[in-house]
Amino acid sequence: MMGFWDAVVRVIVGVIFIWLGIEKGGAFVIAEIFGFILLFTAVIAFCPLYKLAGVSSKCEECEPA
Repeated sequence: MMGFWDAVVRVIVGVIFIWLGIEKGGAFVIAEIFGFILLFTAVIAFCPLYKLAGVSSKCEECEPA
């Protein structure tokens, strides 16, 4: 279930960053790009940074054996 909440947080933060980039412009365009990356990784359920760090937010005992 942790993977679900991880994706929800990424979507919420991504939407906020995209909104800031559209509304404020300027330096917030970088936040907008980061927001799109967060949304994309939430939709595909894969985060390359987690892979590099060796971290997983998936519930190990929730998956069938």
